[in-house]
Amino acid sequence: MARIRKEAVTVVSDHPGATLDREQATSACVSCWKREQAGVRIGNPVRESTINGFFHAPAMGQIMATITLLLNGTERKVEAGEDESLLSILRNRLGLTGTKYGCGAGQCGACTVLLDGKAVRSCRLPAASVKESKVVTIEGLAAGGNLRPVQQAFLDEEAFQCGFCTSGMIMSAQALLTAVAKPSDDDILQYMNGNICRCGTYPRIKAAIHRAAERKGKP
Repeated sequence: MARIRKEAVTVVSDHPGATLDREQATSACVSCWKREQAGVRIGNPVRESTINGFFHAPAMGQIMATITLLLNGTERKVEAGEDESLLSILRNRLGLTGTKYGCGAGQCGACTVLLDGKAVRSCRLPAASVKESKVVTIEGLAAGGNLRPVQQAFLDEEAFQCGFCTSGMIMSAQALLTAVAKPSDDDILQYMNGNICRCGTYPRIKAAIHRAAERKGKP
């Protein structure tokens, strides 16, 4: 998994005039982690709407509209700005803070959710664009109160350290196992390449995905 870490740490945004280099991307993740550990809610629209244009929380005076989301199996209605990101909606308006704000450029994977079963970066996705799709966050992944095999595998393999990247890792791994029942090492390296673990637990993450694939039943 070392290749993942080497290739993914340099972050460049496609947002006009905005770029995060290695140092800035690391600083963003560490800053969010420290605030989260201190009990400070990261979903701050004023702060997040002014950081290099990332996260797309609504600006003051912006016209709001009602958006209906099919979220974790339930229809949810929420007021949002026309270009407000799905991540902002999840964290700021619905209180689903399992999905993390990392780099803000869609390059670290901390904000990963499932959109119609596929892994997407919610920090770069306008909430209005997903109104007819099924969205699943880490809070809605377990079925009937029972952990999915991939969730249990991450616990069994202790595939985390600080835990900041874990929800995004699990969501990407779930999407991989849905697409490929028994992925090879190369499949895992390629598919998980956009998820960064700054604690370096890549070997355990790979082992967890293999363990989940070996479990009987649907992942």
